[in-house]
Amino acid sequence: MAVKTITIDLEAYGLLVRRKREGLSFSDVIKEHFGVSPSAGAFKALMRERRRLRRGLSDDVLDALESVIRDRANDPVRYPEL
Repeated sequence: MAVKTITIDLEAYGLLVRRKREGLSFSDVIKEHFGVSPSAGAFKALMRERRRLRRGLSDDVLDALESVIRDRANDPVRYPEL
């Protein structure tokens, strides 16, 4: 596995240490915090699968969820780049 060395200040290091649990590396902590967030589309796919197994949401609820996802995709409002 390739690695990179980074420099962080003591405050940032303290924040990482507080989030680190036994068995996790600092890389795991960073990926857990900054990694890909679950999307509405992924949630919808999960709920459709659970529905197939008769443990999920009704088709009406899934259709409403799909409508919200579609509307969000067309919404011009986005988070600002920092």
